[in-house]
Amino acid sequence: MGVRIQVAFDAADPHALARFWAEALRYRQEDHSALIGQLLDGGQLQAQEVIEVDGRRAFRDVATCTDPDGTGPRLFFQRVPEPKTAKNRVHLDLQVGPEAAKAEVERLVELGATLAWVTSDRGPVNTTLHDPEGNELCVS
Repeated sequence: MGVRIQVAFDAADPHALARFWAEALRYRQEDHSALIGQLLDGGQLQAQEVIEVDGRRAFRDVATCTDPDGTGPRLFFQRVPEPKTAKNRVHLDLQVGPEAAKAEVERLVELGATLAWVTSDRGPVNTTLHDPEGNELCVS
């Protein structure tokens, strides 16, 4: 049996960052409202640990999104108190192909990413962007 992968992101606003990445990767944000209801009813979760997002109860400090096809990794976003201060040690590469890269970069910028730099020093053009919280991602 293979290993399932979850990629974890530290975030100031896990719900906003999950929304960006869900749109960026054409993923689906997970709805935890039923689980939250059970945990609240059972006394395992306190009301201050819950917020409302898009009309649903959500964990205050955690958000997730998944590939609707079930092939890509699950993304997990967790609130941390400190901001990002240095270059990522790990980042996602979105490999869409040279014919689609320019349009994909434009789409990601419309979603809230910002352009960092463009290189072609190792072959094909590679565009590095920052997500809304400054995490690097590449498109090629």
